[in-house]
Amino acid sequence: MAVNARARLLSTAESLFYANGIRAVGVERILSESGVGRASFYRHFTGKEALVVAVLEGRDERWRSWLSERVAAHGGHPLNIFDALFERFSAQDYRGCVAINTMTEIADPASPARRMAALHKTRVITLVEQLMRDADVPQPGVRARQFALLMDGAIVTALREGTPDAAVRARSIAEALLAS
Repeated sequence: MAVNARARLLSTAESLFYANGIRAVGVERILSESGVGRASFYRHFTGKEALVVAVLEGRDERWRSWLSERVAAHGGHPLNIFDALFERFSAQDYRGCVAINTMTEIADPASPARRMAALHKTRVITLVEQLMRDADVPQPGVRARQFALLMDGAIVTALREGTPDAAVRARSIAEALLAS
């Protein structure tokens, strides 16, 4: 039952944070919507920030796994990152990147939640660098950081414009980078 309560807290918090933002969602709402009591919450988490970090950790693992799977499904080349992003940007519930959203909401660079969000971005760059190595792309570290910049720009642009087309435009720029 305790594991079930933890899972409900994480699932509820993730949905609420992604849809509404971290600061807009209080512990009371999470408890109410998850059906978990306050005492149980504090058995699993020291407070809201610990819950946020746990949500970000889980999201990081799932998102990187999803990205790897979708890139492979589209052919496995680093350019296929943008095909995967197009899919994600097309989803009805698309609200940007949880890590970017977290870094926007939490200004303190020493915050554990902000550090976890930054770590996610570092891990994504590592994943992209491995894709570059696997495809024998020259300067895989440099290209991975360039792709990460395009990815983050496309993520924010897709949210701002409300269309997945940013992924297509970012892919075009990435193709030009690889051709140079």
